[in-house]
Formats: sequence, structure tokens, C-alpha cells
Amino acid sequence: MAAIKGLYGSVDEFLEQCKQSGDSAYTALRSLLERLEDPNTRTEARIFFAGLQKRFQSKESIDECLDNYHFRIQDIFIEQHQEGYQKTKKLTMMVIPSIFMPEDWSFTFYEGLNRHPSSMFKDKTVAELGCGNGWISIAIADKWAPSKVYGLDINPRAVKISWINLYLNALDESGQPIYDDEKKTLLDRVEFYESDLLGYCRDNHIELERIVGCIPQILNPNPDAMSKLITENASEEFLHSLSNYCALQGFVEDQFGLGLIARAVEEGIAVIKPMGIMIFNMGGRPGQAVCKRLFERRGVRVDKLWQTKILQAGDTDISALVEIEKNSPHRFEFFMGLVGDQPICARTAWAYGKAGGRISHALSVYSCQLRQPNQVKKIFEFLKNGFQEISNSLDLSFEDDSVAEEKIPFLAYLASILKEKSFFPYEPPSGSKHFRSLIAGFLKAYHHVPLSAENVVVFPSRAVAIENALRLFSPRLAIVDEHLTRYLPRQWLTSLTMEKKETDKPSVDAITVIDAPRQSDLMIELIRKLKPQVVVTGMAQYESVTSSAFEHLLGTTREIGARLFIDISDQFELSSLPGSNGVLKYLAKTVLPPHAAIICGLLKNQVYSDLEVAFVISEEESIFNALSKTMELLQGNTAPIRQYYYGCLFNELLAFQLPDRHPPAERDVETVKASNVIGFSSSAISVLNQAELSINDIDHSNPIHMDVEQSFLPMPTPAKAAVFESFARQNVSEAETDVTPSIKQFIKTSYGFVTDSNSEILYADCPLALFTKLVLCCIEEGGTLCFPSGSNGDNLSAAKFLNASILTIPTSSDMGFKLTEKQLTSVLETVSKPWLYVSGPTINPTGLLYSNEEIESILSVCAKFGARVILDTSFSGPEFTSKPHGSWNLGTSIAKLNSANSSFCVSLLGGVFLKMLTGGLTFGFLFLNQPYLVDVFNSLSGISRPHSTTRYTAKKLLSLKEQKAGDLIGEVTERETILGSRSKRLKETLEKCGWEVVEACAGISMVAKPSAYFGKTIQLKKDAGVWEAQIDDSNIREAMLRATGLCINGASWTGIPGYCRFTIALEENDFGRALDCIVSFDKLIRN
Repeated sequence: MAAIKGLYGSVDEFLEQCKQSGDSAYTALRSLLERLEDPNTRTEARIFFAGLQKRFQSKESIDECLDNYHFRIQDIFIEQHQEGYQKTKKLTMMVIPSIFMPEDWSFTFYEGLNRHPSSMFKDKTVAELGCGNGWISIAIADKWAPSKVYGLDINPRAVKISWINLYLNALDESGQPIYDDEKKTLLDRVEFYESDLLGYCRDNHIELERIVGCIPQILNPNPDAMSKLITENASEEFLHSLSNYCALQGFVEDQFGLGLIARAVEEGIAVIKPMGIMIFNMGGRPGQAVCKRLFERRGVRVDKLWQTKILQAGDTDISALVEIEKNSPHRFEFFMGLVGDQPICARTAWAYGKAGGRISHALSVYSCQLRQPNQVKKIFEFLKNGFQEISNSLDLSFEDDSVAEEKIPFLAYLASILKEKSFFPYEPPSGSKHFRSLIAGFLKAYHHVPLSAENVVVFPSRAVAIENALRLFSPRLAIVDEHLTRYLPRQWLTSLTMEKKETDKPSVDAITVIDAPRQSDLMIELIRKLKPQVVVTGMAQYESVTSSAFEHLLGTTREIGARLFIDISDQFELSSLPGSNGVLKYLAKTVLPPHAAIICGLLKNQVYSDLEVAFVISEEESIFNALSKTMELLQGNTAPIRQYYYGCLFNELLAFQLPDRHPPAERDVETVKASNVIGFSSSAISVLNQAELSINDIDHSNPIHMDVEQSFLPMPTPAKAAVFESFARQNVSEAETDVTPSIKQFIKTSYGFVTDSNSEILYADCPLALFTKLVLCCIEEGGTLCFPSGSNGDNLSAAKFLNASILTIPTSSDMGFKLTEKQLTSVLETVSKPWLYVSGPTINPTGLLYSNEEIESILSVCAKFGARVILDTSFSGPEFTSKPHGSWNLGTSIAKLNSANSSFCVSLLGGVFLKMLTGGLTFGFLFLNQPYLVDVFNSLSGISRPHSTTRYTAKKLLSLKEQKAGDLIGEVTERETILGSRSKRLKETLEKCGWEVVEACAGISMVAKPSAYFGKTIQLKKDAGVWEAQIDDSNIREAMLRATGLCINGASWTGIPGYCRFTIALEENDFGRALDCIVSFDKLIRN
């Protein structure tokens, strides 16, 4: 008679305890497990189980055992007997009512696993989700000899019973170990743990090669039940419900009852090895397309291993599915019995089942593998760090593999950028050094052209590159390829002024453009006859294969002294097997002559037909520098996202290549120089030499930029989410990227500015690009652009570069350098066709604020004199003053004005992202309500419009702001507090060092005057040289930079004699270093 010493004297005694209740039976079995776990009592316990099983041999007695004693022990036959096969063909299994019992659902799943070859699990690390009583985990280990199987279940009782079953099959009936061919037992290969899905593996850093799952796919009709604490002492009913039902998981698939599967897949992506495989049992109730999409939109390839029909478990309530159908157009798929072939909906199935009918549903076994595992893992690693809600927008399913091969790596790269960086770093106006290096690297690797990043300037688009180049040289006459003239201002294409006269005044029409056919012989004929100063052309397709046509153009333009910009956009291929390109063939053997440059617009990507970035190649240092500065003056810089996207494509083509495997050959240098080639325009030369532009050629290895109009504070989490979501989604509707309604609401809420049917809102990548077009409108009208002293230096420099007529309105320190009614009146009464630029409510650079009364006073003067007003709000947003200033109500203020002069109008210029401190992102808008200005503005062309993803991001954030979403508002408020603290710290440090500070109350900058330093001499030694200067407001910037590596703006930028500008939205460590630099400079001067 089987007995357990000190525990049960007989099987009958054991059964008597089990008979009391399910909980008593579980307690009794748990005590037996403790004996199995102890090597000293293991044999005795296994013999006891053998005796117990002999008591219940027939099917009737097994069923009675479950009814009377609350457990069942029986053999499960997992493979038909084959002659000569020695392995176990059956498993001894025990179940209790509070755990999942093997039925058609799990047997069908095992049949699907069986369709795999033996190599599928051999020597692999495997996890089974929802292991129940452990039979599938044990069967996998018994048949395929994996290195380890982790059976996981959220039900603690299921884990205990699984361990019992493991011992029952690892030991024979006499309690001796059963060894396999590798001299291992099942105890060596299988372990069971309590785990919510893959939590155990994640927490213990276990990497898996295979994940199998047979888990619930119906929402619990009683949602509150799922919120109970899961312990082994919970009720049997509740613990068993964990096998049939799942709770809401926060995924879009919850609506189909597949939320738990969705979470399992995403958790699996995190812990599975790159070439790992996940296998899931999928009930076909939601429809096969829905089931398949669950995997595919997460970047998983799906193969259907096996499909059949099974009867719906009688103890599963499908009323939750009926409720879903009632509230959505989706229909679930059930069948009447196993032979029914026409699907019925959940409501019909529920009614049929209630009437006594048997319903069935399809059951499929899916094998799933990540299509680009390393990249998909990066994406989900990013999402799980506070961005889980974006998972519902993610769509990595692609019909075209080429699209997937492009988009998934970019999303992975973007995810890593957003995860690792708290803000987009500062990049020079010439473009990201990394991106320019990738372009140069591609040309070197695939076309054998030995260029460096210092030969490449990046632009937002080909149109911007062409227009900027023409404005830099301002030629009397330019010939432009007819395919490219559509990008140019209408005035250039209608002008007939081909010869410059002494009396000519600067105007927007100073450049005359003649369009010409792309065919080289016709183009050359025109060049020789008309003798233009600049030629911009592409290459006909049949001429682009060899370099002869290009060489002919080079020779002809050299002869007449014309600059040549050759466009290779149509022939440039981002491919590992790029087509032949005659221009690049020439560059592989000959240095590009100084009078020539190459333009290339990148548009040929697989995903976004309208996402463009362009670059210009020049091997002449002066041209590279001038183009970079022109880009800074007229556009600011190229949006980082554009550079990231194409940089990712270049990187994919370069990452696998060995460096310098083919050293470039020596190239020829043309000895014949172009005669009398046109130089930069006089206005360009003046500004390029005198304007305070960004400092990039710095000796210091790690300069600190307090001269950059960008926030380097951590980007708010909702902003990161919106950026990623804008690229992660597919099939975004036009309404979702139509930002106009949101902008209208934004300017109404922020400034009380109301739009009407005559108004138009225009967009650009950044506000500066829109401002430069307004300057051109002013020039076209013959107006004078008036700047208060203490205006943004970048905007003033841009106006000077464009050769606008400019007048400075003096301001005084006792008014905080604000514009007053008296000062404005004294100037406007002397000016014909005045245009006024005003920065507000936040004044850049002082950081002061115009109140509603002050701006109303300024507008009243402008109305009196018929001035056109540019209100620049792009530097407004973050405010940290404790003094109330009153918000603007421009609509009311303008309505009060009765201007007899019809030329009076207010144009509102602004940005979106600075207000929410989303550093590195830019988005400019311009509100125009004067039909004349709208017409002139639209004729100017050449604006780089925000990409649809940027518009999506802007709309999303504006919507959150309007809703006063807690996360966004909270993080912005936190950063405003940081700016307030920074402003005080900087003020204290400057004043201690003898600076006169204008206390800021908003924005990201402040101004101060180094009164204590003026007239003092500084000497700096470096290597063998000495730099010496007597400090004044013309050299304080250079002195600070040379001495400390701190970049600030001087008086020529601020427009206020003696005053420098400091930006404060730096990264925390950089801000601390900046304060140290100010103190060390002070010590250097005083000593």
C-alpha cells in the first residue's frame, strides 16, 4: 500500500483530505510537491503517485475522481506508436479545477507545434506562456530536447501542479530518474515559474530563442473580477477564469479580445533573440485578417502552420464579444457546430448557444518571426519607456518589402535618438557634420569621389539651394534649365533687365533669369550668345551617362567667366548599385573647378515622396563658407528630421562596407582658370564680413553656445511621442495634418488675433524663412523696413543681405529698450512706405514683454502713418515673471483703430515649438490679411514647406495644449521654472563680474553690458602666438570665445551699443560650464 511517511499513511487518507474541497485537495497536493522537491523523500513521493494513479484507471473513475476528490490524474498520449521508437509516447498529467485543463484548444496548439521539424526546439531556450498544468512544456522537452523550457503562468496553483507533473514524468513509477540520449532528465530541461506573461524572463534577463503561447483571447464579461489580487489562496472560480478570460491591456486589439496576445508579442520582442520564433494559438473569432494584422503591424512575419475548427468551450461566456459588436461595426466569426461553413456573428452565436446549440470557431497556429529583428527591438525598447500609447498607432506592415527595408531602420534610428537624447543637438547651418560625412562617404564608396564633409552644404530643398545661390551672387543675368525655373520668384522670370545701368536701384527684380532647354548643345549655344554670369542646369538623361556633356559645359562657362551649378538630382541614386553618372565620373578623376558646384536634391525614397533634403558640393572653401552663411541668414538651418531620414539611408548603404578598401586615385587639377568670374554681391559681402553669424571654426573642442536661438532643455515627453508617432503611422489623413484650424485657435488663444475669410496662413520650416520673404515683399513695394534697436540680429542681418532699405529706431535703456509711441512717431513721419518689425510679446533679445497697452499704442501710431507691421511672436512662449503683464488681445486692439491709410496692416509671424520648448524642432507660420501682400508673397516661391510629419506633430501638440493636457502643460511649466531660475543665476553671476544686466522675464535670452571691461587690455597666448586686444563692444565676443570657448552675441547682433546677448536654455551641465566661463573670463580681465 502506497504511503508517505509522516504525511499520509495511505492513499485513502490522502483522498479523504482531498474530498473536503478543492482548496483541501490543492493543499494536499502541495504537501506532496514538497516531498518531491526533497531528494531524500522524492522516490517515496513518486511511488505514492503511482499508487494513486492505479486507483483511477478507467475513464469513468478518472471523471469521478475530479468530481469527488477535486483532481484528475491520467495519461495523455502525445504521439501514435511507431515501431522501434523508444521515447515516451505518453505523459502522466494531473489537473485541478482551478487551473486550465487540456482540451481541444491546447491539443490543436500542440498539433501545430508538431508540424515543425525537430530542429525547431532542439538545444533552444524556450518559454511557454500560460502553461496551465505544464503538459506542453513537458512534451516539448520530452520530444525535442531543448536546452531549457520555462513554463510560465500567472496562476500560482498552475505552477505548483506543473512542477508535480514534471516530477511525474521525469521519474518512473519506482521513483528513478528517466534519462534521455544526452543523459539528462526532464528536470534538467524544464522549470516552471509564476509570471505575468514574460515578466520572469524579462526580470531575470533571460534571452529566448522560442516563445510559444496558448493564452486567453476573450475579455472577461465581469471586468472588475480581473482586478483582484492573484494568490494561490484566491477562489477556484477566479483562478480558473484566468485560463478563459483576459482583462483590458491598453491596446487597440482589446476591442477584439486580443489585447493579451498583443502584450505578449511586444514583451516577446523585448526578450527574444534576433532570429527567434514566436508561436501562438489564435482563435479565429475576430476574423483571420484581424489576427494576422496584430502581428504584422508590429514588424512580424506570419506563417500559418495549422488551422482547424474547434467547439467553443461551454464554460466560456462570449457576451463581452456581443457587447463589442453592439458598439462597433466589427463582426466576430463563429460557426454552428463543427460542420457549419457559413460564419455567424457573436450575437447569433450567443443566442444559438443559449438555445442549446454547439458553436465552434476557427483555430490557427501562427509562427511569427521579426522581419528586421534588431531594428524592431529598438523601436519597442523605446516604446516601453513611457511611450506605450504610441504602440496603438504603430504600423510596421508593408506590402512592399523595399518600403519596409527603408522605413523600419529609420524608425529604429529615430527611436534611438529620442531615447538617448533629451533634445536635438546643435547643428551648424551647413548641416549636421555627421550627415555631411555620410554624403561624402557615399560618394567616396560608390563613386570613388574623395570628398569630405567640408565640401558639402545641406539645404532643405533643391529650390532653396538654387535661390540661395542666385541671391549670393545676384547676377545681372542667369540662365536656368527650364525644368528648374518653376522654383524661382516670378519677378526674375518676367524681368527684361539684362544689362545693368548706373542708375539702377537695388530691387527684387535685379536678377533676370532666362529659361533654357536642358539639352547641352542648345544650352551651350545660349550661354555663348547671352554670356550669363550664372548658369543653373541639369543633364538630359541620355547625356548624363558620360562626362562629355558636363565637361563641355565646364569649358564653355569657364571661357565666358560664368559660374556653373549643375543639378544631378534626377540621376543620383541611393542604391548599392547606383547607375552611371557622368558628373560623378568626372569628379572621380578631376577636382571640381572653382567656378562650378553641384546641386543634388534627395527625393527618391520609398516612403515619403515629399520629404526632401538637398546638398551642394563645392571644392572651393570660400564658396562652401558663403553658401553655409547664406543658408543661416535666409533659412536658419535644415530641419534635423530631414537629415536623420536620409542619413539613415546613407548609413544603411555604408554600414557593412570595410573602410578605405579602395583608396582614391590621384585626381587632376584643372590649370586653366575662369576669367572674370562673378563674385558675391556687394550686400552679401558686407553682411558675410560684418554680421555676427554662428561660430563653427572653433579651436575649443567643446564650445558652449549661448548664441543659438534654440532650446537645449529636455524635450517634453508628449513632443517626443508626437514626433515618433508622425512617422510610425501609415495612411494618415489630410485632416490629421491640416494644421490651419489649430494655428487659428492658437493665435486666437495666445494673442487674441482673429482670422477672417480674407486672411491666409502660410507655412515654412522655420519663421526666419517666412521673414525673409516678407523682406522681399517690402523691397518689391519700395518700402523701408524699420527695426527698433534691440531687435533680433539674425533678422536684421537677413534684411541687410537682401539689400533692403533699413532704418533703425533708437530705444533707451530706461525703457528697457522697448519701442515707445514717441520714438516711433518721430521716425515714421519721415518715412515713405514704412514697414515696422516688432518682436513680441517676448522681446528678443532682451527677454522683456510688451503689454497689451504698449502694443496697442504702437499699432495706433502705425495705423496713423499707414505702416505695414510685422509682429514676430516666434520668440514668445516661455514666461517666468511673477509680475502680471496682461495677455495680448490684438483683435480688439486692431478693431479700435481707424486708419485712413489702406496700406496699414498687421502680419503675424510665429512659430509653434519654442512655446513648448521642443528644442531642435522648427515650424513657422505667417498670417497675412492684405491681398496685395498675399499675391506678392506667393509669387516669390522657393519656400521649404513643413513636411506632413512636422505638420502632424504640430497639430498634435497644439491640440494637447488647447486641451491643457496634464503631461505637456506640466513639463512645459517645469521648464519655465528652470528658465526663471537660470535667468536669476545668470544675472547674479554677471553682476558679480561687473556686467550691467537687463533683467529678463520671458523667452530664452537676456542682455548685459560688460561696463567693467571696456578699455581694459587682454592678452591670450596660444602656441607661439599672442592675441592682444583692448576690450570694446566690437571684440568682446571674440575675446570671450578665445579665452573660454563660450559663444555669445555682441553689440552688433543686439543692436544696442555695448550690450551682449546670452541664451539660457542650455543643457544643465553646459549652463554650469557657461557660468564658470563668465567667472574665469572676469578673473582673466581683472588680473
